[in-house]
Amino acid sequence: MSTPLTIGLVSISDRASQGVYEDKGLPALKDWLTRTVTTPMVFETRLIADEQEDIEATLKDLVDHQGCQLVLTTGGTGPAPRDVTPEATLAVADRVMPGFGEQMRQISLAFVPTAILSRQVGVIRKQALILNLPGQPKAIAETLEGLKDADGKVRVSGIFAAVPYCLDLIGAPWVETDPAVVVAFRPKSAQRPAQA
Repeated sequence: MSTPLTIGLVSISDRASQGVYEDKGLPALKDWLTRTVTTPMVFETRLIADEQEDIEATLKDLVDHQGCQLVLTTGGTGPAPRDVTPEATLAVADRVMPGFGEQMRQISLAFVPTAILSRQVGVIRKQALILNLPGQPKAIAETLEGLKDADGKVRVSGIFAAVPYCLDLIGAPWVETDPAVVVAFRPKSAQRPAQA
Protein backbone atom coordinates (compact mmCIF):
# COMPACT_ATOMS: atom_id res chain seq x y z
CA MET A 1 0.00 0.00 0.00
CA SER A 2 1.46 3.35 -1.00
CA THR A 3 1.87 6.23 1.43
CA PRO A 4 -1.08 8.64 1.18
CA LEU A 5 -0.56 12.14 -0.11
CA THR A 6 -1.52 14.67 2.56
CA ILE A 7 -3.35 17.58 0.93
CA GLY A 8 -4.10 20.86 2.67
CA LEU A 9 -7.24 22.62 1.42
CA VAL A 10 -7.68 26.25 2.45
CA SER A 11 -10.72 28.37 1.61
CA ILE A 12 -10.03 32.06 2.20
CA SER A 13 -13.14 34.20 2.58
CA ASP A 14 -14.15 36.83 5.12
CA ARG A 15 -17.87 36.17 4.75
CA ALA A 16 -17.78 32.38 4.52
CA SER A 17 -15.46 32.15 7.53
CA GLN A 18 -17.97 34.27 9.50
CA GLY A 19 -20.89 32.06 8.43
CA VAL A 20 -22.52 34.80 6.30
CA TYR A 21 -22.78 32.31 3.45
CA GLU A 22 -21.83 28.70 2.84
CA ASP A 23 -18.29 28.00 1.70
CA LYS A 24 -18.25 26.38 -1.73
CA GLY A 25 -14.47 26.25 -2.22
CA LEU A 26 -13.61 23.33 0.07
CA PRO A 27 -16.39 21.04 -1.26
CA ALA A 28 -15.39 21.89 -4.86
CA LEU A 29 -11.73 21.06 -4.19
CA LYS A 30 -12.56 17.81 -2.41
CA ASP A 31 -15.00 16.75 -5.14
CA TRP A 32 -12.51 17.38 -7.95
CA LEU A 33 -9.61 15.67 -6.18
CA THR A 34 -11.76 12.66 -5.23
CA ARG A 35 -12.80 12.26 -8.88
CA THR A 36 -9.27 12.70 -10.17
CA VAL A 37 -6.61 11.28 -7.85
CA THR A 38 -6.64 7.47 -7.84
CA THR A 39 -3.88 6.91 -5.25
CA PRO A 40 -4.44 7.26 -1.48
CA MET A 41 -4.83 10.78 -0.08
CA VAL A 42 -5.97 12.47 3.11
CA PHE A 43 -7.24 16.03 3.55
CA GLU A 44 -6.52 18.75 6.09
CA THR A 45 -9.14 21.48 5.58
CA ARG A 46 -9.25 25.07 6.84
CA LEU A 47 -11.77 27.91 6.36
CA ILE A 48 -10.21 31.27 7.25
CA ALA A 49 -10.63 35.02 6.75
CA ASP A 50 -8.70 37.23 4.33
CA GLU A 51 -6.03 38.16 6.88
CA GLN A 52 -2.44 37.88 5.72
CA GLU A 53 -1.08 36.80 9.10
CA ASP A 54 -3.74 34.09 9.43
CA ILE A 55 -3.12 32.81 5.90
CA GLU A 56 0.64 32.68 6.49
CA ALA A 57 0.18 30.88 9.83
CA THR A 58 -2.24 28.39 8.24
CA LEU A 59 0.10 27.60 5.34
CA LYS A 60 3.05 27.16 7.71
CA ASP A 61 1.03 24.88 9.99
CA LEU A 62 -0.21 22.71 7.12
CA VAL A 63 3.29 22.22 5.71
CA ASP A 64 5.50 22.32 8.80
CA HIS A 65 3.28 20.54 11.36
CA GLN A 66 0.55 18.64 9.47
CA GLY A 67 2.99 17.28 6.86
CA CYS A 68 1.05 18.36 3.77
CA GLN A 69 2.90 17.78 0.50
CA LEU A 70 0.30 19.68 -1.54
CA VAL A 71 -1.68 22.72 -0.38
CA LEU A 72 -4.45 24.22 -2.52
CA THR A 73 -5.95 27.57 -1.57
CA THR A 74 -9.09 29.09 -3.03
CA GLY A 75 -10.06 32.75 -2.87
CA GLY A 76 -8.37 36.06 -2.17
CA THR A 77 -6.32 36.40 -5.38
CA GLY A 78 -7.93 39.44 -7.01
CA PRO A 79 -6.88 43.12 -6.92
CA ALA A 80 -9.21 44.19 -4.06
CA PRO A 81 -7.48 45.48 -0.92
CA ARG A 82 -8.64 42.45 1.12
CA ASP A 83 -7.23 39.97 -1.43
CA VAL A 84 -3.92 39.05 0.19
CA THR A 85 -3.57 35.32 -0.53
CA PRO A 86 -0.67 35.78 -3.00
CA GLU A 87 1.24 38.01 -0.58
CA ALA A 88 0.81 35.47 2.23
CA THR A 89 1.82 32.61 -0.05
CA LEU A 90 4.94 34.38 -1.28
CA ALA A 91 5.86 35.32 2.30
CA VAL A 92 6.11 31.63 3.30
CA ALA A 93 7.78 30.43 0.06
CA ASP A 94 11.23 28.94 -0.32
CA ARG A 95 10.93 29.04 -4.12
CA VAL A 96 8.45 30.52 -6.59
CA MET A 97 7.02 28.37 -9.41
CA PRO A 98 5.79 31.08 -11.83
CA GLY A 99 4.57 28.67 -14.50
CA PHE A 100 1.56 27.69 -12.40
CA GLY A 101 0.21 31.24 -12.15
CA GLU A 102 0.90 31.89 -15.82
CA GLN A 103 -1.00 28.76 -16.89
CA MET A 104 -3.94 29.42 -14.54
CA ARG A 105 -4.44 32.86 -16.09
CA GLN A 106 -4.06 31.41 -19.60
CA ILE A 107 -6.81 28.86 -18.94
CA SER A 108 -9.16 31.41 -17.35
CA LEU A 109 -8.67 33.86 -20.23
CA ALA A 110 -10.47 31.38 -22.47
CA PHE A 111 -13.58 32.06 -20.37
CA VAL A 112 -13.36 35.62 -19.03
CA PRO A 113 -11.27 38.69 -19.96
CA THR A 114 -10.97 39.58 -16.27
CA ALA A 115 -8.61 36.61 -15.79
CA ILE A 116 -5.74 39.08 -16.19
CA LEU A 117 -6.78 40.55 -12.82
CA SER A 118 -5.93 37.30 -11.05
CA ARG A 119 -2.70 37.21 -9.06
CA GLN A 120 -2.52 33.47 -8.34
CA VAL A 121 0.91 32.06 -7.55
CA GLY A 122 2.52 28.68 -7.07
CA VAL A 123 5.38 28.15 -4.62
CA ILE A 124 7.38 25.49 -2.86
CA ARG A 125 7.80 25.54 0.90
CA LYS A 126 10.04 22.79 2.27
CA GLN A 127 8.55 19.49 0.96
CA ALA A 128 5.27 21.02 -0.26
CA LEU A 129 3.79 22.59 -3.37
CA ILE A 130 1.35 25.43 -2.57
CA LEU A 131 -1.02 26.63 -5.31
CA ASN A 132 -3.50 29.53 -5.22
CA LEU A 133 -6.66 28.62 -7.15
CA PRO A 134 -9.63 30.76 -8.18
CA GLY A 135 -12.56 31.20 -5.80
CA GLN A 136 -15.45 29.88 -7.93
CA PRO A 137 -16.06 26.10 -8.08
CA LYS A 138 -16.42 26.10 -11.89
CA ALA A 139 -13.14 28.03 -12.26
CA ILE A 140 -11.39 25.69 -9.81
CA ALA A 141 -12.25 22.68 -11.99
CA GLU A 142 -11.33 24.48 -15.24
CA THR A 143 -7.97 25.57 -13.83
CA LEU A 144 -7.06 22.11 -12.55
CA GLU A 145 -8.44 20.15 -15.47
CA GLY A 146 -7.83 22.41 -18.47
CA LEU A 147 -9.87 22.91 -21.63
CA LYS A 148 -11.14 20.08 -23.79
CA ASP A 149 -12.89 20.18 -27.15
CA ALA A 150 -16.21 18.46 -27.91
CA ASP A 151 -14.38 15.15 -28.53
CA GLY A 152 -12.62 15.32 -25.14
CA LYS A 153 -9.23 16.17 -26.66
CA VAL A 154 -7.18 18.53 -24.47
CA ARG A 155 -6.91 22.01 -25.99
CA VAL A 156 -5.14 23.67 -23.05
CA SER A 157 -3.57 21.61 -20.27
CA GLY A 158 -4.81 22.21 -16.77
CA ILE A 159 -2.22 22.78 -14.09
CA PHE A 160 -2.83 19.43 -12.39
CA ALA A 161 -1.20 17.61 -15.32
CA ALA A 162 2.14 18.88 -13.99
CA VAL A 163 1.45 18.48 -10.26
CA PRO A 164 2.32 14.75 -9.81
CA TYR A 165 5.75 15.12 -11.43
CA CYS A 166 6.45 18.28 -9.44
CA LEU A 167 5.55 16.34 -6.29
CA ASP A 168 7.92 13.52 -7.37
CA LEU A 169 10.74 16.04 -7.66
CA ILE A 170 10.22 17.41 -4.14
CA GLY A 171 9.94 13.98 -2.52
CA ALA A 172 6.18 13.57 -2.06
CA PRO A 173 4.34 10.23 -2.41
CA TRP A 174 3.63 8.93 -5.92
CA VAL A 175 0.37 10.30 -7.33
CA GLU A 176 -1.73 8.74 -10.08
CA THR A 177 -4.74 10.33 -11.77
CA ASP A 178 -7.79 9.14 -13.68
CA PRO A 179 -6.78 9.84 -17.30
CA ALA A 180 -10.42 10.44 -18.19
CA VAL A 181 -10.21 13.61 -16.07
CA VAL A 182 -6.56 14.64 -16.38
CA VAL A 183 -3.45 12.81 -17.54
CA ALA A 184 -0.52 13.17 -15.15
CA PHE A 185 2.44 13.99 -17.37
CA ARG A 186 5.85 12.57 -16.50
CA PRO A 187 8.93 12.33 -18.74
CA LYS A 188 9.71 8.79 -19.95
CA SER A 189 12.65 8.62 -17.52
CA ALA A 190 10.27 9.24 -14.60
CA GLN A 191 7.63 6.61 -15.47
CA ARG A 192 7.05 3.67 -13.16
CA PRO A 193 6.92 0.22 -14.73
CA ALA A 194 3.40 -1.18 -15.09
CA GLN A 195 2.27 -3.30 -12.14
CA ALA A 196 2.00 -7.02 -12.89
